[in-house]
This record gives sequence, structure tokens and C-alpha cells, in this order.
Amino acid sequence: MRKFLVTGALGQIGTELVVRLREMYGDENVLPTDIRMPEAGPMVGKPFEILDVTDKDRVMEMVGSFQPDSIIHLAALLSATAEKNPALAWDVNMGGLFNTIEAARIYDAQYFTPSSIGSFGPSTPKENTPQDTTQRPTTMYGVNKVTGELLMDYYYTKFGVDTRSVRFPGLISYVQEPGGGTTDYAVEIYYDAIRKGEYTSFIDKGTYMDMMFMDDAIDAVIKLLHADPDRLTTRNAFNVSAMSIEPEMVAESIRKHIPDFKINYDVDPERQSIAETWPNSLDVSEAKKQWDFSPKYDLDKMTEVMLENVSEKLKQKTQ
Repeated sequence: MRKFLVTGALGQIGTELVVRLREMYGDENVLPTDIRMPEAGPMVGKPFEILDVTDKDRVMEMVGSFQPDSIIHLAALLSATAEKNPALAWDVNMGGLFNTIEAARIYDAQYFTPSSIGSFGPSTPKENTPQDTTQRPTTMYGVNKVTGELLMDYYYTKFGVDTRSVRFPGLISYVQEPGGGTTDYAVEIYYDAIRKGEYTSFIDKGTYMDMMFMDDAIDAVIKLLHADPDRLTTRNAFNVSAMSIEPEMVAESIRKHIPDFKINYDVDPERQSIAETWPNSLDVSEAKKQWDFSPKYDLDKMTEVMLENVSEKLKQKTQ
């Protein structure tokens, strides 16, 4: 049976990916790790390990002990958080990446880590951004992601490590609330729609960014992990996205369910400036061609699911 080791498992992606992998492969074949133990949720009472990915010896010890077929490295500081503490972001994002990809090389494991639309910059084409194009980001997070993409190419070419990645857009989920991302408004807006009937966006109207519902993101990771390696000519990071949206579009979609919903604006200059360096829309044709990427959720379908589940989640918290 195939075995997976997941770092950063308590984050937005890991929380749902671990559940899905365990449904497919069993609890004993999926080892989630993070810098703290889970306090609630489906990982409590099941195999779980504390792991600081900047501790190279501990990374090697754990990978050597568990012997995973695949390492899924998710531990990282996100864009806005990284910009507040760039030195820590470098230590965590790059140190953790190097330690885990080295472990994949030494123990002959497949290696997946996500890149991001943050790997692009102001000189990147904004519309239908190509798979291969100029990448000159102006944030520490973006610099980390580009460096990671180059490192994955290097480890595949130099050492034959089976590296795989996607450039995630903003990810929208009701399961785990986000922490420190520039696209977080697209999750927060659903919570405030239920709580207050209005939302104050830190991103300005008319600011388009690519987004994807978390179910589609998890499907993409699993599909890419299982893709035929002979079909893959890209080894650093595939463009993936399901929709290109801006705050007014999300508000309008919400009004189909909550007619009186209002959106206000109090723009955060730092996160707005980051957003303006990112693409408006991505060309995902290579992901479709090489491993059959196929998202299922558009904005309205996602809104329906988000409002229903956020409402239920908030109701349970008050009981």
C-alpha cells in the first residue's frame, strides 16, 4: 500500500488532503505532521507527529523511519505573513523545502510541494498567464516560490527525484479558515455574509485574482500525484485555476442567496500591492494536457456550498 508523509498538515490544504488520503489509503499509511498537535477535528486520536521542517536531522529521522512513497510538503508561511517577517519566511519556506526535498532524494520518495500565483510578478503577462513565462516576484513569498520551482527542476534533472507541483491560486474552504494570505478575503466574505450580512474587503473592487474551491484543489493534488510520469514534461509547477474573480463578483454571487448582502472596502495597502503584482487569469492548458486537470466548481456553485457549510459550522459553534 502506498504511504504518504505530509508536513504542515494542520494548514488550510493539509487539513482536507490528509482526510482524503486516509479515506483512500488508510490511517496507518498517511502520516500527518506539524509543529503542534491537533486539538480538534479528524486527526485527533490518529497517527500524528510533531515536526519542525527546519530541523534537518528530525526530518531525516522521520522520513527514514516512516519510509513514505511520497512526501507532500505543505509547511510554509503565506504571502502577507511572510512579508511581515521575511527572514523567518526564508528560514521556514526555503529551509523546510531543502530539508524535505533532500529527504526525498536520500530515501527515493516522490516529492510534491505547492507553488503559487505569488511566484509571478508585475512584469508577468496579466491575462491568460502562460505556463512558462517571466517570473520576477517582488515579495519574499514569491521569491521563495520561484526558488522552490527552480530547486524542483534541479532535483529532477540532477538526481532523478520525481518532483511534482502546482501553482495554486487563492484557495477557498469552509473547513479550515485561512491565515495570512492575500486572497483570504474570498473566504472571509462568506463568514461575514452569514454573521453580519456585510463584509469589509481589504482588497479593492476590480482586483481580479485566480481562485479555486478546496475540493478541486485536493482533487488536483491527488490526480497529479498519480499521473503517469511519462506524460509529464513539466517538473516544477503547473498553472491551475478554476475562476478569475474580484470582490464585487463574489458579493453578487452571495446576493443570489442573501439579497441584502453589502460589501464595503477598507483596502490594506500591503496586501493590495501584492495582489496587483499577480496575474488576472492563468492559462491552465498544460495541466489539462499533461494530467487531465478538470475543476468542477465555478463561482456560483462554490458560493452555494460555502454559504450552506459556513452557516452550519457557525451554528454548531454557538450550540
